Amino acid sequence: MSENAFARVNVEKVRNRVPLSERFWKPYRRGIVVCGVCERRCHIPEGYSGICGNYVNIGGELYDVGYGLVSAVESRPIEIKPLFHFHPNSSALTFSGWGCNFHCDWCQNYHLSMVKPLGAGDCSVRPETLVRMALRSGDHGLCASFNEPTIHLQFVMDVFREGKKRGLYATIVSNGYMSVEAAKALVEAGLDGLNIDIKGCPEAHRRMVRGVKPEVIYRNAKFFLDNGVHVEMVLLVVPGFNDDPECLRWIVKTHVDTLGEDVPLHVNRYYPAYKYGRPPTPLEKLLEAYRIAREHGIKYVYVGNVWDPKFETTYCPGCGEALIVRNGYRVVRAKLDGDKCPKCGEKIYLTGRVYL
Repeated sequence: MSENAFARVNVEKVRNRVPLSERFWKPYRRGIVVCGVCERRCHIPEGYSGICGNYVNIGGELYDVGYGLVSAVESRPIEIKPLFHFHPNSSALTFSGWGCNFHCDWCQNYHLSMVKPLGAGDCSVRPETLVRMALRSGDHGLCASFNEPTIHLQFVMDVFREGKKRGLYATIVSNGYMSVEAAKALVEAGLDGLNIDIKGCPEAHRRMVRGVKPEVIYRNAKFFLDNGVHVEMVLLVVPGFNDDPECLRWIVKTHVDTLGEDVPLHVNRYYPAYKYGRPPTPLEKLLEAYRIAREHGIKYVYVGNVWDPKFETTYCPGCGEALIVRNGYRVVRAKLDGDKCPKCGEKIYLTGRVYL
């Protein structure tokens, strides 16, 4: 429980502090404030941080102590997010902060997400600095990724606003557990696309990720979709957590019922990391999830982290024509008539154009 518990903070030593907009928190009682950035709704006593470690109650007000504290910056293909139907073959300057509101035992980026910002140093980056880096690198957009972007929500929004001034698209890779108010704020800041990692079904969460309701994640995915944001979903199939057929069927059925058949689903292979030492997901289990998704009518299903081009290629759901062929997170061949299949005229779920 220690990593999930609120942490006491030596307030006098907190030099990097930005007031969190009152839009995202409210006073409770006896100096406690309620953080409204994510659906954990942390009730934070004075002198403590919430679960993610970024929002600290100082004098009965909530401050963002992780603003601008960047843990990683790298130009990356948009396909690696994975976003396969959003500006294919483009690149995004990808950045992250410290900490996370989830603490998954199999976290692939635990060296970033399990470190609290107050223990990571005080060297902060300005939003315009990241935008300049993206432009110098020839990137087409920006992406907040590696850990949950809403742990530094205001910083992400400021980066996106700066990027919009220079024609850069704005994306995030998220666990999707933000509050409705935070989701609205991201849309207002210019969010163009996101990939949401659906961890598992309700039963899996009750057993291993207590306090998290997967229904909230689909609620947010639908909100983004309804507000013109490009959405793709990823399911990391973790042995012993979410890989039983009933759980897979719940995820797929909820996907179709909530988001429809056009929103892509990426079925990704897990590898041992952090505290979870089970062997990698067997390929047959990934193919089982793939079959279930296709049987439920999802048009675009991919199998990731196995690096096989046939599982990364976009096929026309109408005639089966290979439209966007990928290899190693890059597009190697594409044939589209705008957003339609040139062979049968089927409309393809696509945002932007293919960069070749």
